[in-house]
Amino acid sequence: MAANHLILLLALVALSSSPAAFAADPNQLQDFCVADNKSNIFVNGFVCKDPNLVTENDFLIRGLNQSGNTMNQLGSKVTPVFVQQLPGLNTLGVAGARIDYAAGGLIPPHTHPRASELLFVIKGTLYVGFVTSNPDNKLFTKVLYEGDAFVFPQGLIHFQFNNGETDAVALVSFGSQNPGLVVIGNSVFGAKPPISPYVLEKAFQLDQKTVELLQAKFWLTN
Repeated sequence: MAANHLILLLALVALSSSPAAFAADPNQLQDFCVADNKSNIFVNGFVCKDPNLVTENDFLIRGLNQSGNTMNQLGSKVTPVFVQQLPGLNTLGVAGARIDYAAGGLIPPHTHPRASELLFVIKGTLYVGFVTSNPDNKLFTKVLYEGDAFVFPQGLIHFQFNNGETDAVALVSFGSQNPGLVVIGNSVFGAKPPISPYVLEKAFQLDQKTVELLQAKFWLTN
């Protein structure tokens, strides 16, 4: 019996230390599993479309050459290429996006709980950065120019700001078909129903009036 327990323990250690065990998304078990966005079946991810009904268009998305509308309070626009927009991404473990920034435009501090992010600047300049986890909370920042790339590790708070005088454009890739998004300000001050002001007062060392003012704002997710 002891020998069997040892074998089981070694098997679990080997499994947990394998690269697949740490992947954000499960590996596909066939060539592709195009997402069936019309299915009412709820699974971890998306149900596969009948392979006999799959066409080339399931692997195609157009329009990424078109500028996003940055006429909003943040001065930025994200055009996502996730599995919801490109069904052929299902189970492949990747996604992307185009981001447009007006001069002074911002992608506010946020995290992607299920993926790291690789950002490529194709126009303009961006001031970007991320903050490490507790207890260090170390800030890493860099000004990026056309042709530069920068990586944001999975789960860490990061941001992008167009510090130039002209528009900027970036393309990003993610290590998950659905990286998730948690915008810090939206989550904390725009929660529905709202977090108790007393909790936020103590957490952020603010007075009640300031907390209520922040909770009353319109928190944009673009």
